[in-house]
Amino acid sequence: MKTHSLLLAASMAVSVTADDWPQYRGPHHTGASMESLEPWGAEGLKAAWKTPAPNGFSSFAVAGGFAATLYAVQGKETVAVLEAGSGRTVWTVALDAADYGHDGGNAGANDNKGGDGPRSTPSIDGGSVYVLSADFVLASFSLQNGRKQWSHNLLGDFAGQQIKWKNAASPVVDGDLVIVGGGGVGQSLLAFNKANGKLAWKTCTETVTHATPVVTEIHGVRQVIFFCVSGLVSVEINSGKLLWKQPFKFAVSTAASPIVDGNVVFCSAGYGVGGGAYKVSLKAGQWGSEEIWRIPGHKHVANHWSTPVLKNGHLYGMFSFKKYGDGPLKCVDIATGEIKWEQEGFGAGNVIRVGENILALTDYGKLVLVAGSPSGYKQLAESKAVVGKCWSTPVLANGRIYVRSTTEGAAYEIK
Repeated sequence: MKTHSLLLAASMAVSVTADDWPQYRGPHHTGASMESLEPWGAEGLKAAWKTPAPNGFSSFAVAGGFAATLYAVQGKETVAVLEAGSGRTVWTVALDAADYGHDGGNAGANDNKGGDGPRSTPSIDGGSVYVLSADFVLASFSLQNGRKQWSHNLLGDFAGQQIKWKNAASPVVDGDLVIVGGGGVGQSLLAFNKANGKLAWKTCTETVTHATPVVTEIHGVRQVIFFCVSGLVSVEINSGKLLWKQPFKFAVSTAASPIVDGNVVFCSAGYGVGGGAYKVSLKAGQWGSEEIWRIPGHKHVANHWSTPVLKNGHLYGMFSFKKYGDGPLKCVDIATGEIKWEQEGFGAGNVIRVGENILALTDYGKLVLVAGSPSGYKQLAESKAVVGKCWSTPVLANGRIYVRSTTEGAAYEIK
């Protein structure tokens, strides 16, 4: 472990505020920032800092003055915590060997050679950093100095089975719980007390995928939706009690998280699977779901791993499959699956919602601000952000945009 002595004492007491982005998909599990982002000028954005970020597709989690991500350094997954304002490394901790079971190298944006880098994003909460490694080791570290607080090997301790290309899902923190998938029969979906690591609940016999679970509320009940090999599986958040299931096709890999709009849940996958939307019901205490629409194939509404965002009944995101460097950004009606507009040239990047607008990070490192309107594609601003491949998600937190590539991380000040 490597520790720097200069720490900002006032930053150590971390709490999630409206301006923080403490985990993958943000503070409310929706991919939306509470901050707005206005168009910048033709001169582009100015970097507050840049720092090496070798290998991997982990995004940043930003909270309490710190930014956390995962690298691959000297063949090992590595947790890195930086000062959010300066980019200076506060500490790093090496985890497991970074071998993802494919022959990808650290190649350019126009191919699918991924390389041996982490895909999971850490979560920051209450002075701790939570990490789920490629080998399904869930660990809690002190945000201040990187000291390990507790850990669980889900494959060993909970009889889990490794999946193809290993874990890419991120740990989800909600209330007192850290929620993950990866155990075995009867315990494939798990929740732990975030303070001490004690098991809160275990449930189900599902095979997990690369998709990060989503915490949401449907019919007044707070629940966690896992996108498993069998389809959507929802459990009550405090008990793990099964609420409802919705079968959905699986092929090779499922990696994009579900999107919830009221009682409608959208999900999609690549490899010819496509997308669909499902209405969740609760009648006389019985949960159910029914298909609203379903469009197979990868040319329409398939998300390979790029989870879209929701605004006023419309999905915005990278709907494409293996169109590296030139895949389209699309606007899709969640109620019907109708494509309202599409614009080529984004590739397999990712988006977040920033106020009324959409912030996209192309897979070749350009930030593009787009109006969040179904009436047509309207670009508001663009700026080259980082070099290297970006299969990660941009973050807006406390007046800065944070981005990651397979080469570097950077933060940009906004006014």
